[in-house]
Amino acid sequence: MFSYNFRYELKLLLRSKWIQLLSIILLLLFGFSIYNGKGKVTKRKTDIVAAKDEVKENDEMMLKLLDSVEKGMQVSASRWTIPTSPMVVGNYHPRVVAMEPQSMAFIATGQADLFTHYVKPKVTGDDFALNFTEMTSPVQLLFGSFDLAFVIVYLLPLLIIAFSYNVLSSEKESGSIRLLASQPIRIQNWVLQKLSLRFFWLSVLVILSLLVTFLIFNIEWFSMFQSFSMLIGLILTYMLFWFALAFLVNLWVGSSAKNAISLLGLWVLFVLLVPSMLNQLSTTLYPMPSRTLMINEMRGLKAEVAKKQDKILDNFLRDHPEYAINDTTQTRGFYHRYMASQRLVKEELKPVLTAYENQLKKQQAWVERLKWVSPAITIQESLNKMAGTSTGDYEHFRKQVVTFSETWRSFLIPFLYNNQNFTPADYPKLPQFTFQPKPKTKQAMVPVLLLIITTLLFGIGFITSKKAKEKSMLTTS
Repeated sequence: MFSYNFRYELKLLLRSKWIQLLSIILLLLFGFSIYNGKGKVTKRKTDIVAAKDEVKENDEMMLKLLDSVEKGMQVSASRWTIPTSPMVVGNYHPRVVAMEPQSMAFIATGQADLFTHYVKPKVTGDDFALNFTEMTSPVQLLFGSFDLAFVIVYLLPLLIIAFSYNVLSSEKESGSIRLLASQPIRIQNWVLQKLSLRFFWLSVLVILSLLVTFLIFNIEWFSMFQSFSMLIGLILTYMLFWFALAFLVNLWVGSSAKNAISLLGLWVLFVLLVPSMLNQLSTTLYPMPSRTLMINEMRGLKAEVAKKQDKILDNFLRDHPEYAINDTTQTRGFYHRYMASQRLVKEELKPVLTAYENQLKKQQAWVERLKWVSPAITIQESLNKMAGTSTGDYEHFRKQVVTFSETWRSFLIPFLYNNQNFTPADYPKLPQFTFQPKPKTKQAMVPVLLLIITTLLFGIGFITSKKAKEKSMLTTS
């Protein structure tokens, strides 16, 4: 019976042009989404390279000025831009701290359209308050980016719904179900076979379309075979979940129109409503402290410490005797007082920033615990992590930026407080940043758990279906 259904289903799909149509749609969707994703990654790399080239050009000019000053030559630069001052080096010649895109970054934009990919921390910058946000289009933020993750999470379920909503109802509406009832097979098994065959053909088309698209855009999928295999595993288990819902709806509902409406309602529930509700609940249960109040508090604290910078400097030098100067001809200037007061501001604001970060972590933990309510959330998060564009990846990058900012400042502060000029010999010792990607968490459990959920849905369909008596009713009528 299964072999007969296999041949019959294939002929039916070919005659109805479903396979041909799906092949074209999948190639177009995958092609455009990967083209768009690679374009964003290319722009990201170009921006980082341009920033590094700018730093390189500035460094060449800085070395020329330092060499001229060291030789006692007259320079045409303004006094406050001459790099013999460590503060000039720290503010006008910062290093590029960049988050390099990972090999699978093209599959999911994730948080990449909300956060910048590189910064140039300055010695006088408020690194403890950096949020790494950049200006983006409100329309783009509303609809998101058309990447591979968008196609998988949002559009692929719609194709599955159109492909499977009327498996049983079409037979009833055409009157051929009486012929099916005469066959030695239960309705549930017959529907399961039909959907399994459609799942098989759609899976083949998805994998082939991905391979073809990767070849077109010169993506060496074989060199990252493990990541590609995980991507396929996520897609197939996500597809299987929607086929399980189609199985339940085909058995429980009735006409084709009702089936379509029911499945579209489930799509709205799992893809749109549940993620929005979880996000809203997280912000309600763990509200973020007002950022406006935090900024006002920061400004007020800066204004307050500015009035007593001399006292703050004296206390700072008392705590750091290595910077104390016995030569009475040496004076302390603006930057000596400013840098000492900045340390105080940072310490005073630490509790406020810690409370802000703790609430954010609680929100993320809340969503993490309940993400299994909607497979759409689970798949989207998994794809973001695979691409290296998740919230966790950018938080990991932010911590590296803060650490390097402190390293940059700590290297130049001794020059300042010892009244020591910066020389060409000190240039090779300048700190350099090396991005360390966040260690990848194991994603293998995601397909396994989705498979368990799907199996339970199929089990529920077999156990509780009211269509179980359909065959006996038809044969006795």
